Amino acid sequence: MDNIDEVVGYLGPKGTFSQQAALMYTEEKNLKAFSTIADVLEAVDCGHIQKGIVPIENSIEGAVNMTLDMMVFDVDVKLQKEIVIPVEHHLFAQPGIKLAEIEKVFSHPQALGQCRKFLHQYLPDVPIFFSSSTAEAVKQVSESKEKWAAIGTRLAGEIYGVEMIQSHIQDEMMNETLFIVVGKEDAAQGIKCKTSFVFSTKETHKPGELYKVLSILALWDINMTKIVSRPAKNKLGQYVFCLDVEGHREEEDLKEALRMVERKTSFLKILGSYEIFE
Repeated sequence: MDNIDEVVGYLGPKGTFSQQAALMYTEEKNLKAFSTIADVLEAVDCGHIQKGIVPIENSIEGAVNMTLDMMVFDVDVKLQKEIVIPVEHHLFAQPGIKLAEIEKVFSHPQALGQCRKFLHQYLPDVPIFFSSSTAEAVKQVSESKEKWAAIGTRLAGEIYGVEMIQSHIQDEMMNETLFIVVGKEDAAQGIKCKTSFVFSTKETHKPGELYKVLSILALWDINMTKIVSRPAKNKLGQYVFCLDVEGHREEEDLKEALRMVERKTSFLKILGSYEIFE
């Protein structure tokens, strides 16, 4: 990080994957924990903090919709840098509690989704409850005398003093989460960059409207690496399309392509240009 005085927000409390990603970006003294992803993004948008680090995609569960929707509809911040974290999930409870005794399981929805097979095999009839983060789930279990369990990180287990009942319970061992550093400005142009943007077509149900936009990228030899659709939130059946393409928005070919895209769409928002994680 260039400016050591910058405050960097992340999804807390301590012990989350978000904190792990944040510590790869800056020192702990620069970090500030927030209760939700929305709180992090809104704090950056309002200028209360300089940077935020939020999850945007998991290799198993796909897009983190809260982050994506906030970026598209609610805040004006720019993607600046990618950070990739290997995901390892563990099951924690109060010391002495056995797997067969667990009455409730808490965790973040993404973590629960990534541990479906384990939960189905070993805890098929145990009620599941959502938490705002994996660390919040571990913290909640640590403060209770009930026979509850939480799915979280090894770091969270150490911080909150709970016992690991089972390690590495994620369904897929090759499990990674992509985090994004966000700020108010585009990142500087690097050696190998990508640009993220979102648009909606002018005619929702007219054949070929999406093709017209994507063909512009082909015309300018722009490589699209990802496309995700999200509800436009104004009418059932209306969608916006979120794209990642190779290149920085200041490169001439991509700049011209985006100008053409803007003319062919009813809505265009550039989410940022930033260096690709490799």
